[in-house]
Amino acid sequence: MQLTSQQLLPASQAQAWSALNDTEVLKACIPGCESIAPTGPDQFEVLVTAAIGPVKAKFKGKLKLADMNPPESYTIHFDGQGGAAGFGKGSAQVRLEPTSATSSTLHYVAEAQVGGKIAQIGSRLVDMAAQKMAGDFFTAFSARLYEMYGAINAAPPPPPKPQGLVARLVAWIKRLFG
Repeated sequence: MQLTSQQLLPASQAQAWSALNDTEVLKACIPGCESIAPTGPDQFEVLVTAAIGPVKAKFKGKLKLADMNPPESYTIHFDGQGGAAGFGKGSAQVRLEPTSATSSTLHYVAEAQVGGKIAQIGSRLVDMAAQKMAGDFFTAFSARLYEMYGAINAAPPPPPKPQGLVARLVAWIKRLFG
């Protein structure tokens, strides 16, 4: 499975970089995240509850940051175990691009493999769950950045628009019932 997208963030490149490396900010923004604890330099242990289709499980995982190029990019390697639900592992390349003095664009390419019951659900449901989690993260992350760095009288940014399969599904539903 591969996810590729970009998100406009209401913070400068340096501010977004700082937030992306703040475990408290990430814990608050990652859907279902219960804990993020450092285990070494650029290494973390995470505990996340996730629902993928009918399967809901707690995933205990390890994250490692590599190829660090502050404040522009890094690679995240992840490996998580969800007991009987299965496992997930992969990596994500993250790149921050300044777009103005008060905004930046985050580009990412994530690749993952899943196994166990999760893999039996089917790739469409897994892809939809991953896209939803990414969308929920960026909605919460953008709101958090706005709280931390936003202009006093500016309106908060709109939530990110669904992309890929989710966008096509939403458009089809709107045409069907619209």
